[in-house]
Order: sequence, then structure tokens, then C-alpha cells
Amino acid sequence: MSNMTRRASFHDLVGRMLEETIAKPFAQDSEEGLLPVDVSQTDKDVVVRASIPGFRKEDVDVRVEKGVLSIKASKQAEEVNGERYYRRERFTGSLSRRIALPGMVRDHDSTAELRDGVLTLRVPIAEEAKPKQIVIQ
Repeated sequence: MSNMTRRASFHDLVGRMLEETIAKPFAQDSEEGLLPVDVSQTDKDVVVRASIPGFRKEDVDVRVEKGVLSIKASKQAEEVNGERYYRRERFTGSLSRRIALPGMVRDHDSTAELRDGVLTLRVPIAEEAKPKQIVIQ
């Protein structure tokens, strides 16, 4: 009998690759920092956008304290009586992220909006941090 080596199929390799790159970051009780964000600035605000698809506003806790933004989101698995699952891939669990904001922000008067799976926060820039024209005499 010949010596046969089983090689993984392309489907198996892609499946393992996707599991390593997509499923693991969203595993139950994921580590802090796995919540993707964009941070930008306008003339008035520092704007933070975080992708949290499938979460309701009641699932999300947002705080700004001493220039640090904390976002925590938690979602439990939906239980449907009488159903057996063959596959369960939608995310459940917790996500969190802490971001040091530029020192020029005010901790109060911030606003947050959750729309289409994107959390948008606007943190006002302190008046004293805004550029001022200096008059030459």
C-alpha cells in the first residue's frame, strides 16, 4: 500500500484562515481593544466612530473621564425555544475599548448617537485650546 498524505482542501484552509482572523477577535469575553474606531477632529469637536453592528443603544455604555473615552458593549445570545442550532456564528459577548483623547477636550457636553451599527461620539474641544488670532501692534 502506498504512503498517502492527506492535504487540506482549499475550503478547509480558507475556513481556518477566516476563523483565525475573524472569529477569534470576536470570541466570548474578547480582550479590550478589539473594537475598531476612527478618531478625527473638526473645528469644534473630536469625533470618534466605533463599529458595533447588532448592538442596541441599551447594550452600550460610553464614558469620558479625564480625557479618556471608555466604550463597553455587551450582548447576550438570543434563545429561541424549540430550535436546535447547526451553526452559531453571530457575535455575543462583550467588547470594550479605552482611548486617550487629545488633552484639549472637555469631558462634559459630549454627545453620542448609534445608527446603522456605528456609534458616533462628539467630544467638544475646550475653548482655550481653539486657535486665537493674535493682533500685531
